[in-house]
Amino acid sequence: MRRVVAHVSGHVQGVGYRWFVRGLAQPAGLTGHARNLADGRVEVALEGDDDAVADVLAALDGPRAPGRVTAVDVRDEPARGGSTFTTE
Repeated sequence: MRRVVAHVSGHVQGVGYRWFVRGLAQPAGLTGHARNLADGRVEVALEGDDDAVADVLAALDGPRAPGRVTAVDVRDEPARGGSTFTTE
């Protein structure tokens, strides 16, 4: 079980980025959220199986990601045991 929080920078708001992340996280069985931050970044929290988290993290700035990602800053956190993945 792993939980990470990633702050995604670039042109990532208003381009469907949060829904892109949800479309990766939900089928992978991950919980967490994707939400816009006031400074233009998107915060992505992912929790679940280590491999599934790693796969979604790798896609955050991959070729299918909408918009233009310039950086993904990731930190690990203690697992919280969520039950859903939400877009806020």
